[in-house]
This record gives sequence, structure tokens and C-alpha cells, in this order.
Amino acid sequence: MRSATVPSPSGNSCAPASSNDQSFAVYAHWPFCASKCPYCDFNSHVRAGGIDQGRYLAAFRRELSATRARIGPRTVESVFFGGGTPSLMAPETVGGILNAIAGLWTLEDGAEITLEANPSSVEAGRFSGYRDAGVNRISLGVQSLRNADLKALGRLHTVAEAKAAIDVARTIFDRFSFDLIYARPGQTARDWACELDEALALAGRHLSLYQLTIEAGTPFDALHRSGKLKVPEPELADELFALTQARMTAAGLPAYEISNHAAPGEESRHNLVYWRYGEYVGVGPGAHGRIMVGGARRATSTERTPERWLAKVEAEGLGVIEDEALTAAEQADEMLLMGLRLEEGLDLARLARISGARPDPRVIARLQSLDMLGVTAPDRLKVTPRGRFVLNTIVEQLALGLVPARPGES
Repeated sequence: MRSATVPSPSGNSCAPASSNDQSFAVYAHWPFCASKCPYCDFNSHVRAGGIDQGRYLAAFRRELSATRARIGPRTVESVFFGGGTPSLMAPETVGGILNAIAGLWTLEDGAEITLEANPSSVEAGRFSGYRDAGVNRISLGVQSLRNADLKALGRLHTVAEAKAAIDVARTIFDRFSFDLIYARPGQTARDWACELDEALALAGRHLSLYQLTIEAGTPFDALHRSGKLKVPEPELADELFALTQARMTAAGLPAYEISNHAAPGEESRHNLVYWRYGEYVGVGPGAHGRIMVGGARRATSTERTPERWLAKVEAEGLGVIEDEALTAAEQADEMLLMGLRLEEGLDLARLARISGARPDPRVIARLQSLDMLGVTAPDRLKVTPRGRFVLNTIVEQLALGLVPARPGES
């Protein structure tokens, strides 16, 4: 099998995207897991009978090819294998998808190629295979450094296995990250501070730290509504968030997005494509995309059930079940929601060009007076540390107060 040639990234620049940013990424969704976590609402499925990876690889190739025929040439700056549990894929499957991408579009020199992995499915031989296939960054779903909490979260690995997986990732890849979930049931600020210190001792140059949210339709949701699962009160959750920001900044891994922390230049390039409102293709069961077709931005999503996606791709070439042109107002809403999550903020001039709209200056001024929002040069809007606690409210107020862009901006 020929492996995709992806030079190791060097000197990644993650300064604010320019007004002419034409970023393009590919997201490949592998929907299979060994078990379903009770807090998870992602499109993931357990298949005890095993997976015909050769058949799925052929379908991924076909969907990628059909997408290339639709959108034309692009230069790919990042590829992300998400799930589900992509580390259940054979390295040959990963390599086959990367080869297909490299054969259809231009793969940027130093493109970031990330694969998500669960510690319970990590072993050095498989990770070496991923590296040889072209993967140059690993993201580990550790979630907790406490065995009791791992069990409560439905995770299959232990803390010892998580640490071993981190060691393997560090040995094989120059770039790796891992996730933790906080604001867990019964967690105190002191508990989280100690766990953060342990995480920092294990970390490389990137950490993702997410507050536990109760997602509708999950087992945790049913337990929470019945009173059998109690999460920290909002005041404690805010304290944990503030503690996280302070600890990570002091350690040299400040937040570049609300839940993601990195040393300068080590930000996830793929996620920055999303937050900077770039273009990305989503392939695989349940994948979402934002693609440009004929000068219009379209929102796509594919069939969620793996077997139905597979049959649809084999019959039609694409597993897409939703494909809608986004209105200017919808694009403005998405840009506000995504861009204001970033520490660098949102480029207002680009918002005006894409959507033909700008936030009402009076709304901006009011939020500034409340120390919720700031305007930095050149023409960039960002949420203050205080505003991050009420980000959704800020986005809603700005979206409701959009006005036509100034002449010459759109």
C-alpha cells in the first residue's frame, strides 16, 4: 500500500486568518465504537459482529470522488479522522482514505493530519502504522485521570492505560493532544486543580478541556432529569472554568478557543478551519460539511446510520441527505457563533463580505460598557474574559442586532 506523503509541519502560524483566507479541510467520520458512553450524543455505533473495513474504505473513496467532481480543485490544509473511535480503524484503511484525498486534491506541504484515539484501543504497532500512513497528530480521549470517574463516564480504559497511551503517542508523534472533561458529578475546585496539575505534567503542547454538558436523549440526560445524576451548580461550574483558564495560561498553554489550549503555534489547524468559517468536506456516516458550490456556501450532512450510508454511497456515490444553500443571515449567525469562541475574535470585515451584514454598533457599545465585548484592530470583535461566561447570550444579542454592511464592505 502506498502511504500518503505528508511532510511534518514546522513553524505553524496560527495568527488571525487574513481577509482572503481560503482554508479547506476534510473531515472523515468513523462512526464505530467498542461501547457507547452515557454522556455522548455523537453519531457513534457499536457493531459486535465486526466491520468490513474494505467495503467502507471503498465507500469513503467513492464519496470523496463524487465530492471532488462537485466542488472542483482545492488545496487541503488539514484532514481529521473523528468518530466514533477512529483508532479502531486498520492503518491500511486510514492510509487508503489519505491516498484518495491526496489523489483528488492538492495536499498542502505540512498539512495537519489528525486521528482521534481512545486509550483502550492504543498500541504502539498500530500507532506506528498510522504514522506510516500519513497521520502526524493524535488526539486522545482520556476524559479523566480518576479511575472512579472514568467508570462513571462509561470509559473502557483505566488511568494507567491512559498514561501508557500518552507515552506511546509522545514517542511516535511530534504533535499530540488529549481531552479531559470537568464539572463532573461531585467534583470540587480543589479536585480539578490537582487533576489539572497532573494533566499538565503529562501534556505536550495542546490540551482540550471540556465542561460536562447534559445532552438531550443520552442516558446521562435521563439520569439527570430523574435526579439520579447531579452536576455542579452554575456558580461552581464558572469557578472551575475560571480556574482552568488561569492554570493553563500560567502553564504556557493559554486558551485559543474556549475549551482548547495550546502553546503558540500548536493550535489545532483543523478546528481553526471550523472556527474561522473556512470550507470543509464531511465524508462518512453522519458527517457535516460546509462547501462552496457555484459561489454559494452549502451545508451538507450525510446519512447517520452506517449501513444506510454505505448502501446509499454504493448506489448513488454520495451519502448526503441534507444539502442546503445557506442564507446570508444563516452565515452571519454561524460566523458569530464560531468566531467569537476564538481568543483572536471575529473579523468584522470578512463577516460583512460573506453575509452583507454587521452587528449593530449600538449593541456592541452596550456590551462593551458591560465589559462583555471588545473591539480590537483591525476591525476585529472579541469576547472579554467576563463575556465568555455568557457567550451564547452575547451571540444571540449580536445576531438579533445585525444591520446592513457599510457600502463597499460586502
